[in-house]
Amino acid sequence: MVKLVLENFDLAQICGSGQCFRMKERTESLYSVIAGRHYLELEQQGNECVFYCDDAEFHGFWKEYFDLEGDYASYIGKIAPNDIYLNNAAEFGGGIRILRQDLWEMIVSFLISQQNHIARIRRCIENICVSYGERLVNARGEVFYAFPEPQSLAGLKEDALMECNLGYRSKYVVRAAKCVAGGAFDLEEVARMSYGEAREKLLTLFGVGEKVADCICLFALHKLEAFPVDTHIRQAMQIHYKRGFPRRRYQGIEGVLQQYIFYYELAGTRSAGGRK
Repeated sequence: MVKLVLENFDLAQICGSGQCFRMKERTESLYSVIAGRHYLELEQQGNECVFYCDDAEFHGFWKEYFDLEGDYASYIGKIAPNDIYLNNAAEFGGGIRILRQDLWEMIVSFLISQQNHIARIRRCIENICVSYGERLVNARGEVFYAFPEPQSLAGLKEDALMECNLGYRSKYVVRAAKCVAGGAFDLEEVARMSYGEAREKLLTLFGVGEKVADCICLFALHKLEAFPVDTHIRQAMQIHYKRGFPRRRYQGIEGVLQQYIFYYELAGTRSAGGRK
């Protein structure tokens, strides 16, 4: 067990921010998250957080996963004082961290996310994990499933994942799995690329458009300059940034600010939408 006092860290906001689909609220203050083959429960009361894992696992995996060394107060401090909307968004969602998630898992997750809402994305991902992921057991003795490896999906027919409620997205995921398993798309190579290079490479995958590529760059590769534009962001831009978002001013942290805007539009307006 690891206890920490953390600023700019809110489990409810992270869980609801649309970047992680295998994190869930177990009770009002207790959350669980599955990342690859890792399972964690963590609890928050005010600024005090308890990570129910040993010190080695916390420092070896979860500390980086939650980007606990990121200085989010400094990011918020860079917001222009006269930008009332962005300051309100940052105040509303200032506990969000940009998670450092697995590249393959994010490719699949955001292929599934297209024209979809968060609750259904979660169900789709759970379905493919149960059907094709490794069966594991957590410290409570509860069964959970690892995220399936590309090789587990590469041999499927393109419509096979319709049984997991993916619909037309089934062919996107299966074709991506074939590319990765066959070596045409090298995950380790992409992980070493710059933002621009990685984005271009991701766009070569069938079904990956600009928004999905930017989501993957932001939430898997931690390219904070990525600025995914979905329905919520587009609507916010039309109202609050008619001349375009001032990306030059916020160079290098655009993706963090994008998450504040997205969460503000999503939860602040009580919308049930997803990353469309």
